[in-house]
Amino acid sequence: MDILRTKNEVKSALDILRKSQKTIGFVPTMGALHQGHLSLVKNAKLSSEVVIVSIFVNPTQFNNKEDFEKYPITLEEDLKLLEENGVDFVFLPSVSEMYPAETLLKMDFGDLDKTLEGAFRPGHFNGVGVVVSKLLNIVKPSKAYFGQKDLQQVAIIKRLVSDLSFDVEIITVPTVRENDGLAMSSRNIRLSKEDRLTATILYKCMLFAKDELLAGEDWFEIREKITKRFHDEPQARLEYFELVHTDTLIKLKGIKNQKKVSICTAAYIGEVRLIDNLEII
Repeated sequence: MDILRTKNEVKSALDILRKSQKTIGFVPTMGALHQGHLSLVKNAKLSSEVVIVSIFVNPTQFNNKEDFEKYPITLEEDLKLLEENGVDFVFLPSVSEMYPAETLLKMDFGDLDKTLEGAFRPGHFNGVGVVVSKLLNIVKPSKAYFGQKDLQQVAIIKRLVSDLSFDVEIITVPTVRENDGLAMSSRNIRLSKEDRLTATILYKCMLFAKDELLAGEDWFEIREKITKRFHDEPQARLEYFELVHTDTLIKLKGIKNQKKVSICTAAYIGEVRLIDNLEII
């Protein structure tokens, strides 16, 4: 496994492979890797001849400085995991390599970045859009792999790729969960033992809501029950619990006559903010 630290090193390593018509699969990450990330790697290995993973904690997508400073860094363990899983290259750029000068570009994704996460994290998706554009331009992969857990991020990136005509296929990989249903996330490391048990409330509430919806119950009555359930849990604070069209993220009032529907939620468990989603249809 080769470690590349600069744009020029990536170009030199991958240009040779592209000339040989090798398909390049790319998995962008911020490190603190878990089985969810490794699922992306495994999917990349199945459909790409060469796999490159980037590890870069992107400062421009954190609207909360404290959240950025507390983001877990586990580089030694990450590199070991990637090597064990057959990754060919790891791109480990510095902040100065990715941002040699201040980026003044601002991206507007229409309604996609104004709702859900966008409403609670202003500027977040601008930072995501800029860094993903940079990474795709540097790596120039055939395919790039993203987790469904970040459903809104996937929708943003698909629009970015479509609108700017990036020559890459975006592959969405299903969410990987712990045995009790908690979606795997780098942030889970920060949960205390007590909060880790409480965190299952997100998945349990989504399953409850799904069952109620499929049984014909009213969405707003369901959401009221969910809100009360979070209110009764002292370690949890709900930010949103919404029914949306899976691709456009337009908020819905029910599932009748809908072909693609998901529940999206975000909540603080103790001091840690978690997000999750569940496809209904």
